Amino acid sequence: MPDESPLIQSLRTAVATAPDDVPLRLHLAGLLLDGGHGQDAISQIAAALQRDPGNAEAQALMARAVAPPAPAPAPPATASAPPAPPRGAPDSASRDGSYDWRRAEGELADVVPPRFVETPDDSGDPENPGTPEDPATPEAPRPLAADGSDDPGDASAWEVERTGVRLADIGGMDEVKQRLEAAFLAPMRNPELRKLYGKSLRGGLLLYGPPGCGKTYVARAVAGELGAHFMSVSISDVLDMWIGNSERNMRELFETARRSAPCVLFLDELDALGAKRSQLRHSGLRTTVNQLLAELDGVHADANEGLFVLAATNHPWDVDGALRRPGRLDRTLLVLPPDQPAREAILRHHLEDRPIAGVDVRKLAKRTDGFSGADLKYLCEAAAERALMDSVRTGQPRMIGQDDLLAALGQVRPSTRPWFDTARNVAQFANEGGTYDDLLAYLKSKRML
Repeated sequence: MPDESPLIQSLRTAVATAPDDVPLRLHLAGLLLDGGHGQDAISQIAAALQRDPGNAEAQALMARAVAPPAPAPAPPATASAPPAPPRGAPDSASRDGSYDWRRAEGELADVVPPRFVETPDDSGDPENPGTPEDPATPEAPRPLAADGSDDPGDASAWEVERTGVRLADIGGMDEVKQRLEAAFLAPMRNPELRKLYGKSLRGGLLLYGPPGCGKTYVARAVAGELGAHFMSVSISDVLDMWIGNSERNMRELFETARRSAPCVLFLDELDALGAKRSQLRHSGLRTTVNQLLAELDGVHADANEGLFVLAATNHPWDVDGALRRPGRLDRTLLVLPPDQPAREAILRHHLEDRPIAGVDVRKLAKRTDGFSGADLKYLCEAAAERALMDSVRTGQPRMIGQDDLLAALGQVRPSTRPWFDTARNVAQFANEGGTYDDLLAYLKSKRML
């Protein structure tokens, strides 16, 4: 390679001459890794592991090579950049750089209270701007053609998107991110490592948990991490009243996803689309489920190569067991209500465009344990409605304050409780093969058992 140092080129020649010299190969791999040639380094480490599977140095280098890249640091703010003018400022003041905005802010500090009030954080974790339920709006994805080109044309009725969402955009949910990384994303990012262990470039993952907790957003983040196209389909997109049309829709859906590979196909409401065939009285729905099973298997051995099928359900116990057979949706991931960092991010997102003052989101996040992202959105809307009605009654507009949010909190209850009531019985008495071990552990940690 033209950008390689003479030392690396010499080591390549030496390794080609003595391919079984493991220390020499690992020395080359370390230099490649330091030089930013990650995939080339993985190839050398994989070759070393084939010759010496227990080599500790090779294992350490492999762990370093497949680790997710660290996020790029934010560029430092330049001292010369002028502060952004406040909302509603006159256009003439915005164009005239002589206006002293900092002085104006200082003069108004005692009149207009700060929007957010910060309380000390024992954990020291910074707030993450993304949210599982309602992320900060990324650039609108452009529909793609079935062949993956930028021109959607008339190639398919199914919309194929590019998503700019990443796991780093999700506030909190560290356990979900770690499990996705270890069980799903890391093998897909490293083709050489995949070849070493005979891992096929395909996968199936079933996301389950209470409604409103961000399963769809997690699926979008997986597509963003893989740099893949994204297709989201619900049962209403596939089912048709005419016999045979539902099966045809299912077949066309998977054909479009295969042509767009690499592609993440997200099937929402799987408990309705893939319900147990013994519970389906309508023969048309049974044949639709059979068609889904056939598409998950693929007509040929490599038909689904590059196709990652993710599905979501609120009732995994109602999903046909054949769908969860090895080779189909054989891995499950529990998506729980957002943890405290995620709740802080969600609250900030839903309050940032509203007229607020003196709001302590950290205190609110601590008092909303068990709330879903949808519950937190409704909480902010209820507080805004209370302030609005008060303004109408008094004829004097006012800001939304902490008291409005606390008053709304006294009226809003977590919508996840009925789901956990049902899930508790299933996890206790129908946990075949340890499918719901994660759910049992969560229920015990929250003293719901």
